[in-house]
Amino acid sequence: MDQPVPHTDIRMDGWIGRLPVRLRPYALLARLDRPIGTWLLFLPGVWGILLPAGVPVAHRIFLIVLFGIGSVVMRGAGCVVNDMWDRDIDRQVARTAGRPLASGALSMREAALFLAALLLIGFNILMSLNTLSQVLGASSLILVGLYPLAKRVTWWPQLVMGFTFGFGAPLGYTAAADRIEPALFALYAATIVWQLGFDTIYGFQDMEDDARIGVRSTSRLMAGHARLFVGICYALTVAGLAAAGWLAHTGYGFWLTLPLPAMLLAWQVSRLDARDPAGCLRLFRFNRETGLVIALAMLTGMLTR
Repeated sequence: MDQPVPHTDIRMDGWIGRLPVRLRPYALLARLDRPIGTWLLFLPGVWGILLPAGVPVAHRIFLIVLFGIGSVVMRGAGCVVNDMWDRDIDRQVARTAGRPLASGALSMREAALFLAALLLIGFNILMSLNTLSQVLGASSLILVGLYPLAKRVTWWPQLVMGFTFGFGAPLGYTAAADRIEPALFALYAATIVWQLGFDTIYGFQDMEDDARIGVRSTSRLMAGHARLFVGICYALTVAGLAAAGWLAHTGYGFWLTLPLPAMLLAWQVSRLDARDPAGCLRLFRFNRETGLVIALAMLTGMLTR
């Protein structure tokens, strides 16, 4: 398969298509064909690393590199766990039917062994951090394990995803500062509502299939008020970022740059159409650029403190 499957973001072109045939299902299971998820896991960690005061530049750079590697590994692990839970549901949804476990390209045993290897790598990365971060990082595995259950018991699985994927923000903060401060909680809250907003956009792609098979989602719940709901999430994101910057006593560069991601978030809301799956996917992916601009705001705040 050389082109994306219609109405899905699974890809077999590019470097994935040049892998040995036996390795391709593992790359797809870890979503290596779609790095956007890795970016969205990595960027909150970068925000947390850049925000606190009194951290040597060399240590921040070391942590950013470490978090980059860890984001690839742990995003892959999270995808494996998700697909192990959801393989029967995925077979019934057009966008996910081609995933390796749903399609039978990999067995549950093969997925479990792959998951163990990823978690071993992640464990070694976690052991490179301070003790406080090790405790927080280990506790985040509870969220990783529970997230796939959320759609079965609540209409708010995207909120649970925000707590899970957004955990990089407090983890990055403690890895850099080795302390827990109010700014950490404000940053985590901002990250949660940001991810609630963009994952709701992502979920608009699956509403028909989700309704047919009885899967709950925030996207289905808020489909009639898509722009209002996502707009509120994004407004709270900007407010949370501002609170985090204020509590961390960041420099004036942060305040000069913060309007840029605010405008990008507002632009997303203005372009949102819940009935356009391809457009929703584009807006979801655009959050990489949005997150990078937020990182720029953190960086300029750090440099002007």
